[in-house]
Amino acid sequence: MISMSPVRPGAGVRYLFRGVMVGDGHRAVGTSLRDAQDEAGVPPGVWKGRGLAALGLKAGDVVTERQAELLLGEGRHPDADRIERELLAQGESPARARRATVLGRPIEHNQSAETDKAKERTPWLAFDLVFRPPPTAHVAWALMDETHRRVLELCDGIARDKTLAWIEESVAEIRWKAGGKERGRVKDGLVVAVFRHYESRATESRPLLHSHAVVSVRARRPHDGKWGNLSADSLMTHIVAADSLYTLLFMEEVTARLGWAWEPREVTPGRRPVMDIAGIDRRLIGWQSTRRQQIEDALSVITAQYEERQGHEPGEKAGYALACQAADQTRSPKRTELLSLTELRTRWRESAIRAFGACTVYRLAERARAAAAAVWARVRPVVDVALAAVDVVAVVYVMRGAFADHHLLAEARRHLSYVLRGRRHEPGLDERIVQTVLDDYTRPVGGGRRMTADLRALYPSDTEDQAVLRPLTRRRTATQYERARLAADALAARVHAVRRAERLGSRPRPYAVAVPAASRSRPRPFRDGRKDGRVLEPETGVDTVDRTRQTLEAAAAQVAATLQDSRRAREAAHGLRPQPTPATAPQPHTQQPGTQPAPGRTTGGVT
Repeated sequence: MISMSPVRPGAGVRYLFRGVMVGDGHRAVGTSLRDAQDEAGVPPGVWKGRGLAALGLKAGDVVTERQAELLLGEGRHPDADRIERELLAQGESPARARRATVLGRPIEHNQSAETDKAKERTPWLAFDLVFRPPPTAHVAWALMDETHRRVLELCDGIARDKTLAWIEESVAEIRWKAGGKERGRVKDGLVVAVFRHYESRATESRPLLHSHAVVSVRARRPHDGKWGNLSADSLMTHIVAADSLYTLLFMEEVTARLGWAWEPREVTPGRRPVMDIAGIDRRLIGWQSTRRQQIEDALSVITAQYEERQGHEPGEKAGYALACQAADQTRSPKRTELLSLTELRTRWRESAIRAFGACTVYRLAERARAAAAAVWARVRPVVDVALAAVDVVAVVYVMRGAFADHHLLAEARRHLSYVLRGRRHEPGLDERIVQTVLDDYTRPVGGGRRMTADLRALYPSDTEDQAVLRPLTRRRTATQYERARLAADALAARVHAVRRAERLGSRPRPYAVAVPAASRSRPRPFRDGRKDGRVLEPETGVDTVDRTRQTLEAAAAQVAATLQDSRRAREAAHGLRPQPTPATAPQPHTQQPGTQPAPGRTTGGVT
């Protein structure tokens, strides 16, 4: 998950230096940045981004306090002190020497009488992007051994850096001229300061592996190389697509290095599911996310008040605003006690053992491996671009009506996360899915960059077909996401029917097969009734694997006995000498985690 907040002069800069840069802890007055980081047990921040070369910095260099003050707090060159001294020695005036160190427009201009817009009086100096892995990754990182901890931190760092590179190459825009009328890609790249944290800000400390990527708003224009400001709305527009990319990349890194698989879990009934590591005890999610539970309790009250006041349930934007309001209301003071990561992990493990027992904690890795073997035995991680395009456009159309390409890109990445379960996807596959949607299933609307689904391309004008699919896009008792999934499943079933008919040689009119109203291409969700959410598939764990193995062994033994009796009967009928029974039967083949399953009837993947 990725969240975004601005860094502004005043309170925003103070929070950056007193909280973000020292692990969200408490920094005493007069304590240096490095000493405060050592006391809090967090590593120092490092510089990232291709824009560092224009400032004389290198990727991986430690972020010093003075560099952060100059660049992130004042919008000046991180080596401004040296530059200013050299210019003063050459005879320049103090005002001109200071102005030479400013990157772009000085922040003093925004506070002058010439500025008539209120929002320009408190300009953005940076964007604080917070990267958080899925909940079960926090549990595994906190409670497993040191090797697993380091691997998960490595996976988080790789996924975060690749996501920042995508933002740098495909999203970041710089604006210039009055009102930012002119926009273009940045000349060099972004300048980012990354700070890693280990715990949440709940009253009782809980594990929360996350990183603050503070992106400087200063960047160079593509045509003249002068410094200007990044476009905030461009980054905010693509933040959901970046979020889905980070989750997809993190899942792939974890699966490639540890062999684990992922399963969908519905946190809120009727809403979009999240992907969790298969085999992790779901009780530990509630133990880890005490802060989330506080927010959800407050959010239910705020949402009920909103529905009573407005007369309808909140949409996507209103729901996000209400969630932010609930987070602000439940924000607790920071913990003042300073502990190292080793001390924190020891405390977390003891707390989990007291709550759920030593067997639950110490067998986490073993159960994750067993669950992964069961997932790969029933799921074929194969992507069908045509079916993926139909699924993406149906979900986005029902959820939004009119949409843009970044909405399709985010949904395409969510589709890959669900289908592949952590297997690596071909580079550019998400963009191929989006391009297929744009080419075949959309039409422009509103005269701008917005578009909507081309229903005539998705299904013909047959009365029967429209009667099935059109009601799925209207307001019903089901939630919006449930209606989106119904529409996507109905369209996918029709595509399968068309392909089946073409294989059989009947050759009907393309895309003209009516879908029965009761047909479903996926089984109904499995509900477990627990408060922490319901899984969309039966949970895979050690018990499930053992039951499956015992069932298969019993069936194999029964078949063997039947065959033995039949062979003896034939031998007796023909007067043949009975053969001795072998002492031991061959053991059934067990598939190892991470191997490709044999072709056959599977679920999850699309073939």
